[in-house]
Amino acid sequence: MSPVAASRIQAPATPPALDSTSAASASAASSSSSSSSGPRPRDPQSLEYALLSGLAGGLAGCIAKTSVAPLDRVKILFQTRAPDYARYAGTWTGVFKASQDIYAETGIRGLLQGHSATLLRIFPYAAIKFMAYEKFHIVLMPTTEQETGARRFLAGSLAGVTSALFTYPLELIRVRLAFETHHSLAERSSLTRTIRQIYQASLIPPPPVASTANLKTASATSTPLPTTPGLTTTIIKHARVGEPSLTHFYRGIFPTLFGIVPYAGVSFLVWGFLKTDLVPTMFSPSTRERHRTWIDLAAGGIAGALGQTSAYPLDIIRRRMQVGPILPGGGGARHGFWDTARTIYKAHGWRGYFVGLSIGYLKVIPMNSVSFASWVALKNAFGLEGVGQGAG
Repeated sequence: MSPVAASRIQAPATPPALDSTSAASASAASSSSSSSSGPRPRDPQSLEYALLSGLAGGLAGCIAKTSVAPLDRVKILFQTRAPDYARYAGTWTGVFKASQDIYAETGIRGLLQGHSATLLRIFPYAAIKFMAYEKFHIVLMPTTEQETGARRFLAGSLAGVTSALFTYPLELIRVRLAFETHHSLAERSSLTRTIRQIYQASLIPPPPVASTANLKTASATSTPLPTTPGLTTTIIKHARVGEPSLTHFYRGIFPTLFGIVPYAGVSFLVWGFLKTDLVPTMFSPSTRERHRTWIDLAAGGIAGALGQTSAYPLDIIRRRMQVGPILPGGGGARHGFWDTARTIYKAHGWRGYFVGLSIGYLKVIPMNSVSFASWVALKNAFGLEGVGQGAG
């Protein structure tokens, strides 16, 4: 074969400049198509997804808690039978009367007392809870066919227990701050002072001017001694000396865990049922898209109300265990779960386990509505896939 013929045969093997240009054009078109389709989906198993999911949950929790902070303060005062507000407990009007009294004496700061500790606790609590729920949801329900009521309940319960274990000390501090009902700036316990009191377990000895008789009188009348700073510090200063320990920050943790199982479990069970099973059968996709926020608010409120009802008696016992050492007549003594339950029943009957439930509904319905709806909205804003959000 001649060299000329050979060159004719081999010529097409050399890619012309046009081929290179076409490849570049195709690559650009592909890139343009990819960018026009929106941000790349994030892998639910990735660290980036977990961090953004936690951020969405934490912010949602803070938004929700702030919206009901005054009601939360009054609820704790009712649950723990704070002497100054016990007369208001058990009625819907009592909620507003107690709020009026607090506002008249201390202004908006009184209604938000303890809220700084609440936000300090709720951000990590909500972040861990929602992030853990998604992880447990992926493990227990990797496919839609495996989404059952029992698995939703288990995923929610495990998420609640996980978040409670990490954040319970902050919850105890919040309750102690909210329980303080004496009002001048000189009397009010600070965050650092409350932390020190819990850690030291009433390590401060009684002042020499206070006698045992004076203490009994103060406990009987629910009035602090005039020589002492306030109800919380009065009872603490007259309590027996204890040993400093970090375990004091977990006082009441077991009834908390017992209560969180039904509360978180039922809440996520109902949320999943409403969003995945019920709402798609009631509304068309276009209707769900138009009213997405209202659907999320309603589903979150119903889920929270049913979860609250299932766990409320355990919540009452937990609150009493947390503040028992500083209640009038408590003498700093600790009481176990069953002792506290018996004390409540003897004093108030079975209704004692549900005192403040009306204000609990008044708080928990809007709080869970805002929490779930904010969580979904923030996840959508962060471009996260809807794990555990349901089809609504």
